[in-house]
Amino acid sequence: MNDLRYQVDYLTAMNKKLSDSEKMYRMVCDMSSCAYLYYSYKDGQITLLGNWQEFFPMDIRHIQDLERIFEYIEEEDAERLGAVIHSETPSTEKISCECKLRGKKRWLECETVVMPDEEGALASKVIKFRDISRFKQQNDELTYMAYYDMLTGLYNRNYFVGRLTDWLEKAKKEQSVVSVMFIDIDDFRKVNDGMGMIMGDELIQAFGQFLRELCSDYVMVSHFNSDTYCIAIYDPCGTRSVDAIYKTIQERIAKPFVLTGHKEIEITICVGVAEYPESADNAIALINNAEIVLFKAKSIGSNEIQYFDAPIIHDFLHHVQIENMLKGAMSQNQFLLFYQPQYDVASGKLRGVEALIRWRDENGKLISPAEFIPIAEKNGSIVSIGAWVVEEAFRTCAEWRDKYGVRLIMSINISAIQYKSKNFVSNVISLMEKYEITPNEIEFEITESVLIDDFSEVIEKMNLLREYGIRVSLDDFGTGFSSLSYLKGLPIDTLKIDKSFIDTVITDDSTRIITESIVSMVKRLGFETVAEGVETEAQYEYLRDIQCDNIEGFYLGRPMPKDEVEQILTAQI
Repeated sequence: MNDLRYQVDYLTAMNKKLSDSEKMYRMVCDMSSCAYLYYSYKDGQITLLGNWQEFFPMDIRHIQDLERIFEYIEEEDAERLGAVIHSETPSTEKISCECKLRGKKRWLECETVVMPDEEGALASKVIKFRDISRFKQQNDELTYMAYYDMLTGLYNRNYFVGRLTDWLEKAKKEQSVVSVMFIDIDDFRKVNDGMGMIMGDELIQAFGQFLRELCSDYVMVSHFNSDTYCIAIYDPCGTRSVDAIYKTIQERIAKPFVLTGHKEIEITICVGVAEYPESADNAIALINNAEIVLFKAKSIGSNEIQYFDAPIIHDFLHHVQIENMLKGAMSQNQFLLFYQPQYDVASGKLRGVEALIRWRDENGKLISPAEFIPIAEKNGSIVSIGAWVVEEAFRTCAEWRDKYGVRLIMSINISAIQYKSKNFVSNVISLMEKYEITPNEIEFEITESVLIDDFSEVIEKMNLLREYGIRVSLDDFGTGFSSLSYLKGLPIDTLKIDKSFIDTVITDDSTRIITESIVSMVKRLGFETVAEGVETEAQYEYLRDIQCDNIEGFYLGRPMPKDEVEQILTAQI
């Protein structure tokens, strides 16, 4: 009797323990954000746990009722979901899939585990549904960030390069062509500086949205950086040819973009075009070549398009080589000065010399200033190079004065960038004191390009230099934006007549009339005249006849090293 009672008590306790465990499991399931379906193969019983009604507002009493789930799932996901929930393969490993609720922005993950009994027969199945909407949203955002530019919604640079690589592999198999257009908005910095970065970003977006309209199975567009975009065209022809797309873009930018506050802004663009397989055999090289010819287009002016050409690439690579060589030229003392004599026409005596920089590279080859000066001006190294020229010219001027007892005018070319530096005048004065230079021995030559950006500031510096007694010369008069009318307002001492006039002054009546007018007018204004590029006796005689003050040119002296000038000075003593 006692044994029976003990067994009853034991079974009661076990049932209570099982009942408590079931309550605990149900509580855990209900507190989770998941829904569970438990199916027993032995008795066909189905148990629903967790937040089932939140996902599927339906009851499932029999295993056949599972088919009703597909009423709530998007059709394109039904096949994947069916394979998971209908799985009958015993395993402790779960199988899963993702599906979307029909008509909603909710994504579910479905997992199924089918458990065998000790003999290997089907025992039970557990199907779990979990809301992964937040995860999918985050994943979609990461995917978007990986593929698209956040500002414009266009492909970003990395994804564009990857897809272009795929296109080139396809083009190689199909023996087709792929064109790349590298696009840059002209003077975009002025938009940012004048209207602010927010308006600049809005313009980038507006132009990018327009370019997105060009996209198709054969055309893809990327926002590369700031104001640059890249378009790739597979098998360009007809309306998707480079010319057709460029024309479409030109038609759009002919009208202003309307930004916030009804502000209107008009833009122009420059475009560089390179094509596979003509210009490159891989995506990076193709894009680089398109960018290189873009630089060529921008050097021509605004609203230009330039197509790949081998000489352009050669020139660019040479440009890069010169720029790299420039970095060590100063520290390796590769620069030197040549001097071109200037003669007084009336007396035939040496007026002075013009200091001209030369660059002898590590191999002893002379590199023309026409090659490296524009590059130095672009990368800013002209400031340090120019400072070296000024000091070397001052040092030489002082040396000649002490050695030969002569006072020559040392003419020194000053670049626009060098002239506009804040410490230019103070540095010049310090060097004059260092070498005990008399101010009227120095003449700074400036071109009209110096006057273009900030006329009033330039005039102020010119006046300051002349207050110290330094001479100022206007170089290359007759080129660029030369105007006789503004001469009266310039604080200069000398005007140099450009070689282009002297070249044809003997043979062309119009040139002769203009030259004579310049000389006559300049004399009345109290300026001194120097004619550049005098190469023949006839030119010399003519300039003397019209009373030009000084000449400079090959006829009386080419640019020469320091020791050859010293021979002239020795002969004049």
